[in-house]
Amino acid sequence: MALPFIEIIEAITPDPNLLMWKYPDEDKEIKNGAKLTVRESQIALFLNEGQLADVFHPGLHTLKTENIPLLSSLKGWKYGFNSPFKADIYFINTRQFVNNKWGTPAPILMTDPQFGQIRVRAFGTFDIQIKDISTFFRQYAAAYKTFSIFELQYELRDFIAPKFGEVLAQENISITDVAGNISDLSKKVTPFLKPYFEQFGIELITFTISSVTLPEEVLTHYDKITNMNMVTDMDKFTKFNTATAIGEKGTALNDATQNAMAMGVMMNQMLQNNSQPAQEDIAARLQKLKALFENGLIDEQEYKAKKADLIDKL
Repeated sequence: MALPFIEIIEAITPDPNLLMWKYPDEDKEIKNGAKLTVRESQIALFLNEGQLADVFHPGLHTLKTENIPLLSSLKGWKYGFNSPFKADIYFINTRQFVNNKWGTPAPILMTDPQFGQIRVRAFGTFDIQIKDISTFFRQYAAAYKTFSIFELQYELRDFIAPKFGEVLAQENISITDVAGNISDLSKKVTPFLKPYFEQFGIELITFTISSVTLPEEVLTHYDKITNMNMVTDMDKFTKFNTATAIGEKGTALNDATQNAMAMGVMMNQMLQNNSQPAQEDIAARLQKLKALFENGLIDEQEYKAKKADLIDKL
C-alpha cells in the first residue's frame, strides 16, 4: 500500500535546546503544491540526496517549481513537475542561545611581573546565534539528525579556554589587572573568539568572564596589602599584628609567649615559697617581743623600736 503524500509541512520546535532537527517524513513523498510553514526563529532546509538545495525563511511557502529553484535544478525539472518528489527537510533554530557556561578545565599558566609564573582559573558565559545557515548546516548535518546546544557547547568550550590563555600571554596582563578588570579583559578576549565561531556559521553575541580564581598565596598577599592600606596608625597596626601572632597557635611568637608565661609562673611560685618561712619567723619574733614587754623585761621604748624594725622586714 502506497504511503499518502505530504501536503502540509510544519514543525513546532520539539525541544528549545535543539539547534537543528530533521523533519520526520517517514519516507513519504512531498506532493506538488504542498504548503510549508516556517515559524519565527526557524529556518527550513531542503536536501536532495545529501546535497543542500533550498532554504526557506519564516512564512508560508507553496512548494512548486518556481519556489524551489535549486531543488528543481538538481532533479532536472526543466519544465516544471506535477508528480510528488522526495527531499530531506531540516529545521534550524535561529533564536539566541544565552548564558552558555564555559570554564578552564585546568589552571592556565600565566607570567606575572611580581609573582612570576602562576596558575589561574576562569569561568563565565557566552551568548550565540546561528547566522550563516548553510555554513552551520554543512558542519553538522552530515553526522546528526538532531543537534543540541549542549553538544555545541562542548566543542566551543575546548576552544575558549586555550584562547583565553593566549590572550593573557599576548596582552602581558598582570594578575592585578586580571582580578580587577574582568570587564575589560572580556572585551579583549572577544575579538579573538569571533572568527572561530564564524567558521561554524555562528555569531558570538556576548562573551563574559564572570570570575577569575587566583592562587591562595596571591590572595593572601593582597589581603595583607589591603589591610595595610586601611591602617593610619602603624604603631597600632604593629601591636595588632603582634597580638594576633601571639594568639595564633603554632607560631614562633605564640610559643615564646607561652614559654615566658610558664617561666614567670614558676619564678613567682619560688619567690612565694622562699618568703613564706621568713614571714612566719618574723611573726613568731613579734609575739615573743610582745611577751617580753608585757612581763616587764623590756621598757616601752625598746618594745616599739624592735617592733618597728621587725615590721620593716616583712
